[in-house]
Amino acid sequence: MAASASAASLNDTLAHMDQAAKKFTGLSADIRKVSHTGVINEDTVDVGTVRMKRPKPHDIRMLFDIKPPDPKQLFIDGKKVQIFFPNSLEVQEYEISKYKSLLDQFLLLGFGSNSKDLENDYSISLGGPEVVAGEKTTRLELIPKFPEAQAHLKRVDLWLSDETGMTVQQKFYQPGNDYHLATYTNIKINPNLPELKLDLPKNVKKEYPLK
Repeated sequence: MAASASAASLNDTLAHMDQAAKKFTGLSADIRKVSHTGVINEDTVDVGTVRMKRPKPHDIRMLFDIKPPDPKQLFIDGKKVQIFFPNSLEVQEYEISKYKSLLDQFLLLGFGSNSKDLENDYSISLGGPEVVAGEKTTRLELIPKFPEAQAHLKRVDLWLSDETGMTVQQKFYQPGNDYHLATYTNIKINPNLPELKLDLPKNVKKEYPLK
């Protein structure tokens, strides 16, 4: 009986996420990201904002603006990742088109992804109800199915808002007891956003670390 109730609750949560995904075209939010390094048991905390546009399925653009003391801007689309460091006036650019499917698995989690997308790539189980940043959520536990993803990721926890069906927190568990925990607050769904891109100064120094 308990297993049946759990399955029904998981199905309800996924159905709620699917309804949110149908309407999703973008968001803006505040973000707090904790990066934990297991071998030295140390946390690095980044705080800033994120804006995201999803013109069509599997086409996403994201712009992160991380505040001081370690300011940087991160832009992601389906072709490249750019990281701008304003203190040194440097921008690093990475070609990612051949990794797009892997990147989609990570970036689209709970942001316009539907249950079919998740079930293709992950084994999903119900974690249960939790309160995150004052918001009632349901936590899902995702285990990657494929070796390509397993090499980078052991598990993902998603906290979905009981009200909106959107992600309010993600935790990415990596090999070596490292993890990244991202918490989103002041979320605005489908705002009227301008084109997302980096506004780089003319004297910026461009680097291509993987070339």
